[in-house]
Amino acid sequence: MLRQQLQQKLQQKLSPQQIQLIKLLELPTIELEERVKHELEENPALEEGMDMPDDFEPAGNEDEEAPANETDTDLSLGDYLTEDDIPDYKLREIRERTEQKEDIPFSAGQSLNEYLLQQSGLRGFPEKEEKIAEYIIGNIDDDGYLRRSLSSIADDLIFQAGQVVEEKEIEDVLKVIQDFDPPGICSRNLQECLLIQLEKKEQTQMVELATAIIRDYFDEFSRKHYDKILRALNRNEADLKKAIREITLLNPKPGGSWEDSMESAMSQITPDFIVEALNGELFLSMNARGIPDLHINRDYMDMFQSYASNKANQTPEMRDAVQFVKQKLDSAQWFIDAIKQRQETLRRTMETIISLQQDFFLTGGDVSLRPMILKDVAERAGYDVSTISRVSNSKYVQTNFGIYPLKYFFSESMSTDSGEEVSTREVKKIMKDHIDGEDKRKPLTDEEIASILKEKGYVIARRTVAKYREQMDIPVARLRKEI
Repeated sequence: MLRQQLQQKLQQKLSPQQIQLIKLLELPTIELEERVKHELEENPALEEGMDMPDDFEPAGNEDEEAPANETDTDLSLGDYLTEDDIPDYKLREIRERTEQKEDIPFSAGQSLNEYLLQQSGLRGFPEKEEKIAEYIIGNIDDDGYLRRSLSSIADDLIFQAGQVVEEKEIEDVLKVIQDFDPPGICSRNLQECLLIQLEKKEQTQMVELATAIIRDYFDEFSRKHYDKILRALNRNEADLKKAIREITLLNPKPGGSWEDSMESAMSQITPDFIVEALNGELFLSMNARGIPDLHINRDYMDMFQSYASNKANQTPEMRDAVQFVKQKLDSAQWFIDAIKQRQETLRRTMETIISLQQDFFLTGGDVSLRPMILKDVAERAGYDVSTISRVSNSKYVQTNFGIYPLKYFFSESMSTDSGEEVSTREVKKIMKDHIDGEDKRKPLTDEEIASILKEKGYVIARRTVAKYREQMDIPVARLRKEI
């Protein structure tokens, strides 16, 4: 049974200005520069330079004065044109432009997939094998491996490409692709990847020994059971060391190295903050060299005032022009205010981090880092935790001791046996120093590391040591063993 009823509820929604500010907060400096350039190109009401006063606000009545220093007030036509008079499609356009994700242009080289397809085209495959090759290449993952089984690929080719193929045909094409550059591409597992790369090297005695180890004793090698390999191959430790060195020079992720080389060539770190230590004092500056001062275009302001002062003789065309001008002025003022608020939020957040981590910025030692979480900064800076999270994401600070991501300064705390609160980063530093200096023939176990830390006053459980070790991407003792 259908029935109508009235319901009243209170709902909190973000305004377009708030959404725009949130998105700007997340952008690092280099992307903000592109965002400002894009806005200058898109909005003729926005211009570079120090021209218009910051408190400018178009008004429908020239006798009305805009409130001074009120940057969060929306542009308005006063009693001349209300939001109800603006067509719905215009309002929708404003909101959509604010909410949509901006595409930051970047220059990209040839992708791995394109590079492999180019090599495939040079091999002159027949039509059927060419389709198989294209499908195989399309299934190679980011690390350069083909994780799908040949039977699954055969089924997909039947249903998606209408090609009936045998697994033997796929295997033949696969072997050709495995001969492509980079070496080891399109392998089905790590063992096959290493063997392919060894086959492409000059076949010296050590390369042949390395091949035998990977081909016949891969499990023992991966578990570092070197004594079993020595007995099985009847070789001495010196030869085994040389063979293992040949293996360690191979690339376990041929596709990953391709992507990494492209990213390193295209990317660079631009610090958002600069903190200088001079004579025991810290000085903070914002890196805004590529971000110009913005103001509202004077011609657009004059056009708006001209239209607003001539209400009596408005034509439909002039009314549409007023709507268009107001939209552009609104968007320009929103963007200017959002940029100012972003810079202020970043500055206050960074000042709070400096006050909490003053010793680090003066000395540069990891041991000087205090325990600090997002909530600590949020409470002191007067912002929400989510705002601090957005500010610290993808932002960098240049110090006297190098460039650090803001996330570097956040860490949990733990208590020593004397009750002192210390950063977990300090504990990790001690762990890493001992692991780096350990006897690689007999690496330190997690239990032994926990005992060492306990002697230094850091009482933590073995499982906590294991957690910190994994966070630092350090393998277990068995996998750190060397001969």
